[in-house]
Amino acid sequence: MTASGERFNKHALHAAHPSLPFGTRLRVTNVLNGKSVIVRVNDRGPFVHGRIIDVTSGAAQALGMIRIGVVNVTLEIVR
Repeated sequence: MTASGERFNKHALHAAHPSLPFGTRLRVTNVLNGKSVIVRVNDRGPFVHGRIIDVTSGAAQALGMIRIGVVNVTLEIVR
């Protein structure tokens, strides 16, 4: 279960953010390759110092970061 009460789905385009309201839609852009994806915040985290967002495997695949694991991203609130 996620912090919002939803069942976790690693294939969905979801993200964890420490303070944005649940349901916030964000455009996450991988700075290295320019790929972006729109995710919905439905969980809290990350709990690692210096990280601003955690994304599901589905979002990470869309961003081209599966093999790298951690990348620099930009965030833009879409709605």
